[in-house]
Parts: sequence; C-alpha cells; structure tokens
Amino acid sequence: MKTILHKADTRGHADHGWLNSYHTFSFANYQDTERMNFGALRVLNDDTVSEGRGFGAHPHQNMEIISIPLEGDLQHQDNMGNSTVIKQGDIQIMSAGTGVTHSEYNKNRDKAVQFLQIWVIPNKVNVTPRYDQISTIELQKENEIYQVLSPNKNDAGVWAHQDAWFSLGDFSKETTSNYKLHMPNNGVYAFILEGAIEIEGQKLHKRDGFGLWDVDTIEIKATKDSKILLMEVPMEF
Repeated sequence: MKTILHKADTRGHADHGWLNSYHTFSFANYQDTERMNFGALRVLNDDTVSEGRGFGAHPHQNMEIISIPLEGDLQHQDNMGNSTVIKQGDIQIMSAGTGVTHSEYNKNRDKAVQFLQIWVIPNKVNVTPRYDQISTIELQKENEIYQVLSPNKNDAGVWAHQDAWFSLGDFSKETTSNYKLHMPNNGVYAFILEGAIEIEGQKLHKRDGFGLWDVDTIEIKATKDSKILLMEVPMEF
C-alpha cells in the first residue's frame, strides 16, 4: 500500500473577498509541482462564495467537472440551456467535452454558499457536452458508504467519462466500515468533510485529504460523528 497525506492547512489558499477558496491541488495562482493531481483527480477546490456573488460565464473543455454543495444554494447556467439550482444533498456533473460555457452564483442574498468543485481527467476527449444533476438523499445509508458517481449510466448516482467511483459516508462515532476498490490500478482519495476519521491507522480531521493506492480494501473508522467523500480514480490515465 502506498499513501499520500495532505493536511488541511497545507492547501493552497486564495481570498478574493467574494470568494474564499482552498486548493488541494495546483490551481490558478497556486502552483506546486508535488501537488498537481492524484491520478485522474486533477482539481479539488473547497469554495465559499459570498451572498449574491459568483463566477461569471467562463469556458471549459475536455474535463469531467463535479460540484457538490455543502451548504446553501448555487445557481447554475450554461450554454446547453440548463438553468438550475443545486443545494446541499445534490451532486452535479458536466462533461465539458468539445466545450461548454457556464456560470455559478450564490442564489441567496442572506448567506454564503459552500461547495466542492472537482475536476476529473476523462478517458474520452471531444465528447458531446452534457449535464446531469441528482439528489443523493434517496441514496444515503446510515453508517454506510453510498455511491454517488460511477462510469455506468444505469448505476447509482451520476456518471462520468472515466473509470471513477465517488462515494459519501455519514458515520456515527466509533463506526467502522470497509471500502473495496473497483479496479486494481485505481487509487482512492479520501476527503474529510466533517468530524474525525481514521483510515488504515492514519488519523484525519476536517478537510484533510489522504490518498491510497496499491491496495484492494481500506478500513475507515469514525472517531467522531463524521462525513467523508471517497474519490476512486485511475492512477494511470
């Protein structure tokens, strides 16, 4: 088993006033050659956007872009004709493919919105752009890991153009669970959303990231009431 640890306080940080953003991997003005990606996982941004503010229309190409709101409501618009709101409990994906333009704004005027924006390098380029959004509430399982993204159109959650599986877990204190990787050449990157987790003996706290590969199964133990995001991706792509 190989591992890499990214403590929360080692992430890149950009405070633009209306946007407070933490970067697990190199992004924009934060560049670190040792933290370019974890396999096909290219970007993991932890963003807080002020009331009524947001990202104006901007382009993307050949990337799987996943947004997971943690608090508040995020207004999305794109040149594919989508105009939606994503909120806590939702997951959104765009396959940028040949090119999309979109904007994201905090829909609320009275509170900030917090969300994760995640980029996964696809296994197919120049695909027709697409958009999908679902609520994960019906997928949730108490004290169990539940899948929210996969490569399979008919599987639980949204799907991506990559051999990637994303899962969430909401755990009570002292709960233990196992996660089995789907493919032998994949790794899994764990991101602690709330609480405290121990994975294969490594103690982790809120917003810590921990990558593991050359492993079949990992053991997860919650040492507090906790929430975790697991991102399984190919290590070679």
